[in-house]
Amino acid sequence: MTTGDKAGEYILGTVLGVGTVGTVFRAVHQKSGEAVAIKVLLPQVQKDEDIKARFYREIEILERLSHPNIVEFKGTGRDGDNIYYLMELVEGGTLKDILKKKIRLEWQDAIEVGWQVCSALQHLHNNGVIHRDLKPANLFISDDGKVKLGDFGIALDVAASGLTDAGLTVGTYMYMSPEQIRGEGTIGPETDLYAFGCLLHEMLTGRPPFEGENFARIFDQHLTATAPPVTIYYPSIPDELGDIVEKLLAKSPEDRPFNARAVQGMLAEVLIEWDERQSDSDLKIKKRKTPDIWAVEPNRKPILADLVRQSREPEYTGVTWKRVAIAGGVTVALLVLGVLASRKPGTGEDRPTTAEAAPADTE
Repeated sequence: MTTGDKAGEYILGTVLGVGTVGTVFRAVHQKSGEAVAIKVLLPQVQKDEDIKARFYREIEILERLSHPNIVEFKGTGRDGDNIYYLMELVEGGTLKDILKKKIRLEWQDAIEVGWQVCSALQHLHNNGVIHRDLKPANLFISDDGKVKLGDFGIALDVAASGLTDAGLTVGTYMYMSPEQIRGEGTIGPETDLYAFGCLLHEMLTGRPPFEGENFARIFDQHLTATAPPVTIYYPSIPDELGDIVEKLLAKSPEDRPFNARAVQGMLAEVLIEWDERQSDSDLKIKKRKTPDIWAVEPNRKPILADLVRQSREPEYTGVTWKRVAIAGGVTVALLVLGVLASRKPGTGEDRPTTAEAAPADTE
């Protein structure tokens, strides 16, 4: 299927992404005008029964998930041999887009993103799902600043024992846990927490915890090396937040936090303790009786929405009002100097200009 084709009552538009098994299109309902994202299984893999089974498993996983921080599933369909499913369209871009523009986030903003990611992870884990591919490109940001976890292509359904990928190394190597790299068959929620530690490190410092020339060097560091503390790069980051990153990146799953909800509480405590030390700060944290441990006052609510808008703005190198003003000021200054230079010293009389001093043209 390509742009312009129909998938049920939807018309396919621009391609949003292409993976190893499917293509994601922006699509619009012919009658209602509703915009959605549609993932279509690639034609070249449709005859592979194992890949088809995994595609259906992805659909089954999304069907049982319902959370504000997870991309919403909207149904599935078939058009001839083409299998597809519909998802909520999140048009604000991804966290990867934001980091590409800003390099890193302020630590308060990183906590705001992290809080929402942990909420999504806890819902996954409560439903027996391990994402296994948590990274900036799979975190979509809505225009109002809500973080939504997507792309469940290699998610592990703990209940589907026949499709657990035991003994296989799957994921994105910059964010893979040691047990994931070793292809262990006991992958659990702690794997996603390790990836979240990598993500948090990157949001805070502008770089993942481990870097190298190739995946082998990075794998070796995930297995044996200690990540540099985030406070080395930016001492303004609270030590307590650095400690959370360190715990998340523990080599052994047993040494990581108990679950994503526990990490949420730890992140909240960092903000609460910081607010108590900065009573005159613009950021005011208050406890609520809602499921959320903390909330941000309205003057910080649009932070993520602002980051989305900033990530969309091109870096403009042409004429700006500031440059026009500077150029205008320089022009005026040169005119004034020219007038002063044309006057005779001590008389205030104007000197003849070059044009006035020159003889008239003659035939």
